[in-house]
Amino acid sequence: MGIFSRLAEERIEEAVRSGELDNLAYAGKKLPIDDLAHIPEDLRMSYRMLKNAGYVPEEVSLQKECVRLHDLITACRNEGEQAELQRKLSEKELRLRMLLEERGLGASSAFFQYEDKVREQLTGSRKAEQE
Repeated sequence: MGIFSRLAEERIEEAVRSGELDNLAYAGKKLPIDDLAHIPEDLRMSYRMLKNAGYVPEEVSLQKECVRLHDLITACRNEGEQAELQRKLSEKELRLRMLLEERGLGASSAFFQYEDKVREQLTGSRKAEQE
């Protein structure tokens, strides 16, 4: 056990003895499941710190932006605006694919086939809801 681990353990034991940890939100309860299980262990702390600070990975924000643009295109009635939104959507999707490939998440075409199937299912159900 390293010196920092020992210091941390001593501080925790000291806090337990003094009662500082008695009124914590999850005292006596299970902690919520960590949703970072898919992140490599050596990166989890960094991701957790970024998440707690309100930052999300670029691929997540790009995916949200693609969904937003798709919704705007569906709702848009002006062909000029629709073409501009489609251009922006294509750029975002291209950037997302490049980013996923850089990170090794898009190495297989199956990933993109699956993504397209989900998008088709979602947009098909939205169109049915709008009709």
